[in-house]
Amino acid sequence: MFFNLFIQDILFPYIKENVKEYLQTHWEEEECQQDVSLLRKQAEEDSHLDGAVPIPASSGSGGDDPQQTIQAVVDNVCWQMALDRKTTALKQLQGHMWRAAFAAGRVKAEFFEDVVPAVRKWREAGMKVYIYSSGSVEAQKLLFGHSTEGDILELVDGHFDTKIGHKVESESYRKIASSIGCSTNNILFLTDVTLEASAAEEADVHVAVVVRPGNAGLTDDEKTYYSLITSFSELYLPSSA
Repeated sequence: MFFNLFIQDILFPYIKENVKEYLQTHWEEEECQQDVSLLRKQAEEDSHLDGAVPIPASSGSGGDDPQQTIQAVVDNVCWQMALDRKTTALKQLQGHMWRAAFAAGRVKAEFFEDVVPAVRKWREAGMKVYIYSSGSVEAQKLLFGHSTEGDILELVDGHFDTKIGHKVESESYRKIASSIGCSTNNILFLTDVTLEASAAEEADVHVAVVVRPGNAGLTDDEKTYYSLITSFSELYLPSSA
């Protein structure tokens, strides 16, 4: 939620625009081949779906021209992303591509200008800040470690992704509370997705819905029901000290 627009507007397009170049550059590396194998396995599982893109297996001959396989991987990745799929195979390749891009300085994470100052104030007041995102923990750390604000990983006390559970399931929030040693009613969850907000509330977590440019619109009932903020500076939280 700190960086949803950055992910949608920068990181995802980066994958589509650079996946072929990345595969060609890293094709012979073990990690890349592991990524391709996982994508191939996913493609086999998806073979019954309309529009599914198969990935042919390499014959193992040293004289193989990989270009046909590379193009199939590119087409498969673009097909999955067009459907907004969250498969482990896709997320793994994306994570490795983003890692390379951040390390090379080709991409830096951008945050809304109110985010970092607010988080610093919360931490100075003795509060802890955790990230819970559908993006992998590895991807989260890349974003916070390579931002236009510099390396701000020190501002985050911990990271959670969907390995702990999906964000629209209330049990996920109970598991997070247990993991950090905190009761759910001492947690404030910020999100721009009302299905997530509803799941968190079911777990007795406090919720504020963040309204940002580009976010999905809210119904009149949602606007009335939820506490809405347009900037982190609008949150006045009690000190835990």
